[in-house]
Amino acid sequence: MTAEEEKRLYYFMKLTRMFESRVSKLHLQGKILGGVYSGMGQEAITVGVCHGLTKKDLICPLHRDMGAFLVKGIDPKILMAQLYGKKTGLSKGKDSFLHSGDLEYGVLGATSMLASSLPVATGAALKFKIKKEPHVAVAFFGEGASSRGDFHEALNFSGVHKLPVIYVCENNFYAYSTAQSTQMAVENLADRAEGYGFKGTVCSGNDLHAVMKVAGAAIENARSGMGPTLIECKTYRYHGHSEHDQPWYRPEEELVEWESRDPIPRYEIYLQKRKHDLVKLKEEIESQINTILEEAVEFAESSPYPDGSDAMSDLYATLY
Repeated sequence: MTAEEEKRLYYFMKLTRMFESRVSKLHLQGKILGGVYSGMGQEAITVGVCHGLTKKDLICPLHRDMGAFLVKGIDPKILMAQLYGKKTGLSKGKDSFLHSGDLEYGVLGATSMLASSLPVATGAALKFKIKKEPHVAVAFFGEGASSRGDFHEALNFSGVHKLPVIYVCENNFYAYSTAQSTQMAVENLADRAEGYGFKGTVCSGNDLHAVMKVAGAAIENARSGMGPTLIECKTYRYHGHSEHDQPWYRPEEELVEWESRDPIPRYEIYLQKRKHDLVKLKEEIESQINTILEEAVEFAESSPYPDGSDAMSDLYATLY
C-alpha cells in the first residue's frame, strides 16, 4: 500500500470508532431514536472488507457495521440524521439506523431477523452472474445468525451455482447473551463452508491486514467466477448487545483480554513501523473527524422531522 492508502485506512477506523462513541453519548442524552448497537472493537472487519469493494458492489451490513456505510461513501451527516429520525436521513425519518441503506452506494438495509440478508445477498450475486456483471455481493452476519435456516439455504444455493458472494461472519462469541459454545459444536464456523462446496477461512478480526488479506482473496475469487467464500473474523464487542444491555453474562477478564488486542492501537504500531509520524497523524485525523462529527450533529439537530403526510409516501417500489 501507498502511504496515502495507509492513512486512509487509519482515517476510516478512527472515524468509525469516534462516530460510534459520539452516538453512545447522544443516546444517553435521549437524542437518538431507536436502538443503538455499538460495533466498537470490530472496526477492522468492516473497513478491511469494504476497502476492496467498488461503489457498484453490493453489501448487506448489520446493526454494528457503521464502518461499512462510511467506507462505501455515505455522508456522516446523513447517517447522523438517520439516527436522529430526521427527514434528511436515509429512510426520511421512517426507520432506525438498524434497517437503513442506500442502493446508490450499494448498501442494502437489513431486517431484524439478521440472517435474512444472506439470501438477499445471494440473490444479488445471482443477478450479477446472470447479467455477467463484474460485481460481488457481501453479507455481514454474526455467529448467532448462522443458527438460522437462512444461513444454510443461502450458502447451499451459492455453492451449487458458484455465485460471486462473500459471507463475512463477525464472530464476537455472543449472540446477545448466548455464548458460542452453547449454540454450536464446532470451534470454527468457517468449517461449515466445506459442506456447501466452497472455501471457508478464519482470520483475526482485530487485525486489519489479516482481514484485508482474506477479503482481497475472496473478492478476487468471486470476480473471477470461482464462487463464494465464507470468512470468519474472530473479534469482540466492547459494549453490550445494545446500549441498554449491561453484559453481566461475560467475565471482566475476558473483556480486558480482548481490549488489549484493540484493532486501532494495533494498526498504529504498524504505522509507526512504516515511518509515519503517528503523533502528528493522529492529531490531524482526530481534529478532522471532530469537525466532521460536529457538523453531522448540527445537521441532524437542525433537520426537520418528517410530516404526517410523509407516512403515505415511498410505500411501493418505482417501476421502470
